[in-house]
Amino acid sequence: MIEIIFQKKQDAWNLYQHLVARLASWQETNSILLNEDRNRVLIPEEFYKKETLPLLKKSVYEFILKVKRDDWLRAILAESYFYCDSEEQDHILDIIYSVIEGNRKELVPFMEGVEEQGIIQSCINEIFNEKVSFSFDSFVMFRLKAYTEQLSKWVEIAIDEYKMEQEYQVFLHTLRGFLDDRKPQMSHLYLVIDENMVFYNQQFAEMKRSELFRSIDRKLLVNHPVYVDSGTIAPLLSIAPETIYLYTDDPHQPLVRTIINLFEERVKVNPITAFQDERANFFKENRENIQ
Repeated sequence: MIEIIFQKKQDAWNLYQHLVARLASWQETNSILLNEDRNRVLIPEEFYKKETLPLLKKSVYEFILKVKRDDWLRAILAESYFYCDSEEQDHILDIIYSVIEGNRKELVPFMEGVEEQGIIQSCINEIFNEKVSFSFDSFVMFRLKAYTEQLSKWVEIAIDEYKMEQEYQVFLHTLRGFLDDRKPQMSHLYLVIDENMVFYNQQFAEMKRSELFRSIDRKLLVNHPVYVDSGTIAPLLSIAPETIYLYTDDPHQPLVRTIINLFEERVKVNPITAFQDERANFFKENRENIQ
């Protein structure tokens, strides 16, 4: 028997349960055992044979990623940054996992460093090829040191992003309050966001910057100077149109998302080609009135 020794009883139990589930087809003749009194998982040497060793290594690798990584990240949050609330921890971990899964590409450059899969697999290969009993906690402390240090950096970046998202939610809540109390100054307007950003009134006439600036409610800039810019958000909030027809070929860019989050169902998003067609049709249908 080769022993994997743990400081915590729960860790030993978790690994035992994980290995039994993953190696079920090999359990009939060679049972993995758990010594609960001494916090040890006992693995028969038969599992170190050529045909079963890769599966054993893979199972321990999955245990580290699916069970221990989450534990380590939460421990870093609580012990180094005093984020002890489980809900807050969940939000921060969601940011980290979304980057790992490729859903937050803007954060990837900040979370590069140790290649997660490679370093864990390399360390597992080393320790299991030695075919000796070992302390799991010492294995983590020394062989996985570079990896756990990388986790600390990931947590730091995720916390910064979490704080920014909280500030953004305050921003939305504050300006929605202003919008709720604001009487619409126009039934609708058209907003084209491309390389430049252009406002158009109900007659598809371009609204000049001077006109937009005059429309801004000065109380908005005085009461919420940090939250608004005078070029886009301030005019939109001040005019408070019942409907915003927004045209863009990049609906996921931050400015577009902010307008949608602020005005919600008032915003109708379409590609820029749709604006060109609608404007041409408007002038065609209203040619006599315009002349």
